[in-house]
Amino acid sequence: MLDDTMTALADPTRRAILARLATGEARVSELAEPFPISLNSVSKHIRMLERAGLVKRRVQGREHILALDPRPLDEAARWIEDHRKLWAWRLAELEKALMEDRKDG
Repeated sequence: MLDDTMTALADPTRRAILARLATGEARVSELAEPFPISLNSVSKHIRMLERAGLVKRRVQGREHILALDPRPLDEAARWIEDHRKLWAWRLAELEKALMEDRKDG
């Protein structure tokens, strides 16, 4: 699931769609409006976001209404934070080792 989330976030159009959905639900046609691409292309982006679990769709009559589901973002944020802490610790250890080498040298 994390791979799907990261893949979905890698594209600026998909990030823009998520930013719009962060302000509230929207119809597919509303989401497509600001983009200089076809409705079909926007639909492909939306399907990728759905596959990642970032977007939920409900059908109301003929309208497809989309909403943001931030849970996969929370998972990605936890993964990033865990790795940030690990690398911060590793870099601090490297810095200590380099300082020791300087003192000894």
